[in-house]
Amino acid sequence: MNDAQRFDRIASAATVSFSDHLSRHNPELLPSNRTMNATAGTTAPETPHATTVVAMTFAGGVVMAGDRRSTMGNLIASRHIEKVFAADQYSVLGIAGTAGIAIDITRLFQVELEHYEKIEGTLLSLDGKSNRLAAMIRANLPLAMQGLPVVPLFAGFDTERHEGRLFSYDVTGGRYEEAEHHSVGSGSAFARGSLKKLWSPGLDEATAVRIAVEALYDAADDDSATGGPDVVRQLWPVVYSVNSAGHRRIGEPELAAAAEAVIAERTAAGREA
Repeated sequence: MNDAQRFDRIASAATVSFSDHLSRHNPELLPSNRTMNATAGTTAPETPHATTVVAMTFAGGVVMAGDRRSTMGNLIASRHIEKVFAADQYSVLGIAGTAGIAIDITRLFQVELEHYEKIEGTLLSLDGKSNRLAAMIRANLPLAMQGLPVVPLFAGFDTERHEGRLFSYDVTGGRYEEAEHHSVGSGSAFARGSLKKLWSPGLDEATAVRIAVEALYDAADDDSATGGPDVVRQLWPVVYSVNSAGHRRIGEPELAAAAEAVIAERTAAGREA
């Protein structure tokens, strides 16, 4: 082995991108390198789809929430799926689209950020994280064109700007910074309408959590693929808050209280109408 080959090997081993390292050594393990053995004219197989995720800024951070339902055609595939995950200490990721591929991309993204931190000894900037996620979504475009799209929602606390920020994406990997609030998934249009009415500048965390729950409740009212808070089964959305202290998963007692307050308010309004 000559010096140039030795240098290339060392550089490859020390790459700050785990995805790049994987593409060199085990490309078949990348979610985007899956292949479909389908003949021309066939459609994508029926797979579970994750549906609605909402996010918004509040004074000092961001909140992201996802309902618990996944669908497969006209069937409910699961009432327990989780669509919002901690990406690292200061960021969270919500998924919509083909659930299996989206979860694999989420896991790869988590490892990507952890790998960077170990190699560089520091966290990747929030802009860097959002750009890296865009590249992963772009790599999935061939599968998206075959009917297996992944559309994430990314949010986090920017430790340089000291504020919460939101990013949305399209299936081509297009990255867009959103102001105030955003939603993705089949129920996003209904959730976004709710957010427009309920969100205001300077919200505290508790109010933002309640608004997120209410937006999912509104989405579930009009979109059959979105599951609202389920009081009978005691199933609540997955909700994360991120601020200067890092991420925090909102506990079930808080979510139950928020959901019950929304339901009680709607019930009272219905009786008065």
